[in-house]
Amino acid sequence: MTSGGDAPGMNAAIRAVVRTALYNNCEAFGIYGGYQGLIEGEIRQLGRYDVSNIIQRGGTILKSARSVEFKTVEGRARAAQQLAEHQIDALVVIGGDGSFTGAKYLIQEHDIPVVGVPGTIDNDLYGTDSTIGYDTAVNTAVEAVDKIKDTASAHNRLFFVEVMGRDAGFIALRTAIATGAEAVLVPEIETDLTDLEHFLEREYNPKNSSGIVIVAEGEKSGGAYTIAEKVAQKHPDYDIRVSVLGHIQRGGSPSQFDRVLASQLGAAAVDALMDDQKSIMLGIMNKEIVHVPFNKTIKHTKNLNPELVPLVRILSV
Repeated sequence: MTSGGDAPGMNAAIRAVVRTALYNNCEAFGIYGGYQGLIEGEIRQLGRYDVSNIIQRGGTILKSARSVEFKTVEGRARAAQQLAEHQIDALVVIGGDGSFTGAKYLIQEHDIPVVGVPGTIDNDLYGTDSTIGYDTAVNTAVEAVDKIKDTASAHNRLFFVEVMGRDAGFIALRTAIATGAEAVLVPEIETDLTDLEHFLEREYNPKNSSGIVIVAEGEKSGGAYTIAEKVAQKHPDYDIRVSVLGHIQRGGSPSQFDRVLASQLGAAAVDALMDDQKSIMLGIMNKEIVHVPFNKTIKHTKNLNPELVPLVRILSV
């Protein structure tokens, strides 16, 4: 099943899980609507043709949903009962840390083997270099910012562009470097508006230049609109615009990187279950598949690459 926010490449992972299971003479079932669908018994068997022609599609054919009921002991008991009634003896969850937290409780309370596949555009899961959907989301953001730069240049405007990243600045940081942005603001680093203003005063000339500042949506000062308003109050001569990219970063056809990664991790998830593994996430580190205990990936925080953080400022001089 897929759970939490959708990410490009989830369908490729679904395809890999189903076909690897069939290759190993196992039956595969799809749970529709995440944990809520599991509780309600929205389950049907999947064959190879059910997952044909989906590797290039964004979103998830199994749908996804939040489930308040699954957060209760009674809800998880109903979910376990549905698995038993359908004679399902192992589960692959494609999602993020919230999805894996739910899986951990299912294991603890009902001893159901569960393995996780990291599917989130935020790339914020500890234990894997990249999550499914992250590469596509960054490419989407970069393409959009490149177009914004064209109109910014035409009018000598300063754009504050907000990208997704409620709790993590991975998309923002990589997008900023790839687009040559003047500055980047992320949740992990407290924003010093004075520093930003001094930088703009030194490097940005509203009469003969344009500028791009990338802002992660979870930036602690309040996001792109709030920061743009504060800068505009002190610099009324700046022609400032704000663009929020929003959910376009979740959609679209997955990149080849995400398709291959999803295929690798989906197949590895089935292999892990066949090897009696449970309560682990399949990740990729240094191009190698790794097994990461749910406890580690849930409890630990993944940090931004310290070599990339100063690069935006260095290259903006």
